Amino acid sequence: MSSILGEHIRVSIFGESHGPAIGVTIDGLPSGMAIDMAAVQAFMARRAPGRNRHSTARQEDDMPEILSGLNSRGVVTTGAPLCAIIRNADQHSTDYAKLAHTPRPGHADYAAELRYLGAQERAGGGHFSGRLTAPLAFAGAICLQLLEMQGVTIGAHLLGVADVEDTPFDPVNVSAGDLKGLAAKEFPVLDNKRGEAMREAIEAARQEGDSVGGVIECAVVGYPGGIGNPMFDGVENALARGLFGIPAVKGVEFGAGFAAARMRGSQNNDPFVLKDGNVATATNNHGGILGGITTGMPILFRVAVKPTPSIAQPQRTVDLMEMKETEIQITGRHDPCIAPRAIPVVEAVAAIVLLDMLVGQKGEECLR
Repeated sequence: MSSILGEHIRVSIFGESHGPAIGVTIDGLPSGMAIDMAAVQAFMARRAPGRNRHSTARQEDDMPEILSGLNSRGVVTTGAPLCAIIRNADQHSTDYAKLAHTPRPGHADYAAELRYLGAQERAGGGHFSGRLTAPLAFAGAICLQLLEMQGVTIGAHLLGVADVEDTPFDPVNVSAGDLKGLAAKEFPVLDNKRGEAMREAIEAARQEGDSVGGVIECAVVGYPGGIGNPMFDGVENALARGLFGIPAVKGVEFGAGFAAARMRGSQNNDPFVLKDGNVATATNNHGGILGGITTGMPILFRVAVKPTPSIAQPQRTVDLMEMKETEIQITGRHDPCIAPRAIPVVEAVAAIVLLDMLVGQKGEECLR
């Protein structure tokens, strides 16, 4: 399995949903960087399960145990690989026993069977589980702090749930204050009334034993221009690779995205202007990236998250032992909408990728 992200700041995720622990190793962090562990824990709490009625009832503290990489006071990087584990405390593996040979529709069960021929861990989805986003959030929280020291802020909100849409970011004028304000919200939207409508859509699906998907919009401000490469090593390429590693992500678009296909060039092209003596663009349909290289404008992208595949309604499948069609009804504890808890994970992946590209181009001295 390939569970490593980054070339210069290398993040390796390990563990399984119902194993004793999950974890991460971050290699390449410079020494002497002060880390606010309370801020790391607060960031991870945004992703953690069991926080409200829209989340799975699984209760996990998600308290990272640092094995290496921080000094004895646990506040400064040593330069050694930073390794942390997160204990799994509330797994119900018996919920999955009867599903061993009946792949769940929408899950990776059948694809994993084809690839690993039964050797994979099935309980809770094993290494394919969204539970693995907890160590990913830990790594992202570390990278976010290092980027913030350089004046870079990353934040996201729920742009849509089911057929309810929030107000989109202002692609030109979105600010660090806007993004930090969202992180403080339990349900991060720009329009609170639309947020209540989203909650109602999620609850309606839950009451019907069903689920809904959503769209997450993420912005990055303060990131320098001139970072990236053309063709296959661009910023969009790297972000897309990382973002598609988040379970349930089915689409990524940058700037105007697919809407650009319906525009004329005169509408889509962003005029260059001078702003406070610096070159900027009057609009930002390019989402802060041209030719794979950042322009200094806010980086803006959206991520489509599919409906939670684990639903309470009966679903058709195949018994792989008897090779006959059958029906299953999934029990256990599952989110009726994954998108709200995926928001900090999207921010985390963006932080890992953008820090990695910054260090790769400017060297680790750029962080000091």
